[in-house]
Amino acid sequence: MPGFSVLDILKNIRSHPERVRLRGLRRGMSRASGAEAVVGFGGVLDSGRLIHGGAVKLLSLREGFPCDDLVCNVLYLVSSSQPAFPEELVAQCQKLRIRFVWNQNGVGYPAWAGGRTEMHNRPMRNLRNRADFVIYQSRFCQRSAEKFLDAATQPSRVLLNPVNVEKFSPAPEDRRAGPLRLLAMGTQNYPERVLRLLDALEILRAGGLEATLTVAGNLLWKNGEAQVAEKVRSQGLVGVVHRRTAFNREEAVDLYRSHDLLLHPKAMDPCPTVVAEALACGLPVVAAASGGLPEMVSPACSRLIPVPEDWETLRTPTGNEIADAVSDLLPQLDEASQSARARAVEVFSQQPWLAAHAEIFSNLLRN
Repeated sequence: MPGFSVLDILKNIRSHPERVRLRGLRRGMSRASGAEAVVGFGGVLDSGRLIHGGAVKLLSLREGFPCDDLVCNVLYLVSSSQPAFPEELVAQCQKLRIRFVWNQNGVGYPAWAGGRTEMHNRPMRNLRNRADFVIYQSRFCQRSAEKFLDAATQPSRVLLNPVNVEKFSPAPEDRRAGPLRLLAMGTQNYPERVLRLLDALEILRAGGLEATLTVAGNLLWKNGEAQVAEKVRSQGLVGVVHRRTAFNREEAVDLYRSHDLLLHPKAMDPCPTVVAEALACGLPVVAAASGGLPEMVSPACSRLIPVPEDWETLRTPTGNEIADAVSDLLPQLDEASQSARARAVEVFSQQPWLAAHAEIFSNLLRN
């Protein structure tokens, strides 16, 4: 097989489909006139990808503001859901005097990025430092960014991710009969996040609790599906553990509504949308007390399992700890469900979040 020269590699980069698409986008861009904010996302919502994770908040912005990727006066990028080649897009927008707002989610750190930590962080650092305004998705996001991306000089604000609480709402009919329906939702990016839930389910069922578990979302580690399937078989959980991979926004609502409790043991999660959505649908939460979780939930609607903040090792609650937290919450499950909904309406409603953005955009455009 012949080797590739540097020139070959550069040609491939220049002809990359996303670069070609972005080049066309840049050539067609212009600055929207007037004082009203018109927001562009660099094509993130029109790229054909399933909208999830950090990009979900862009749907809220699209509901609240005029949006146009070609004619805009505010470019809004999210660190965890960037378009391809964002530096080129930002440079073009700044030539056109389009204001740039950067929404900072998590950063790379050794526990999960390993030797690629700086490789992961360098592009984020460069983009954040070019922004006119930085929005941090939680105080944890701000603190971790200051630790790994260095202190920022840009004006900033902490705004927890929003939820459409009209769309994400409890099921019309209450259903408490039958087994306890546990849900793990989102991209499952390392083994312990799922395997320890299976341990917890086994412990709960061995203690006499009738319970099922749905694991929804892709398993990103090597041989994840096979590993989970084998553990389900070996622990005698066939038929009570259900797998679901990709799902859209409408299917997500049905998933929440058809379960009773969200399990989210992920370590150091910055500001998980699945937690806010679950609360809005009336699901109490059992999670690791790390990352942004302590900012998102209250004791009335959750049980947070203490874990040390560790940038070098992912600290995930054990199966016993998860099972104990579920058992502790069960006697107050109905009250916790009501508190979950109330917490979501109070903390995650879209309108205050959109109002805060309107103020930020107005100040940027006026100045």
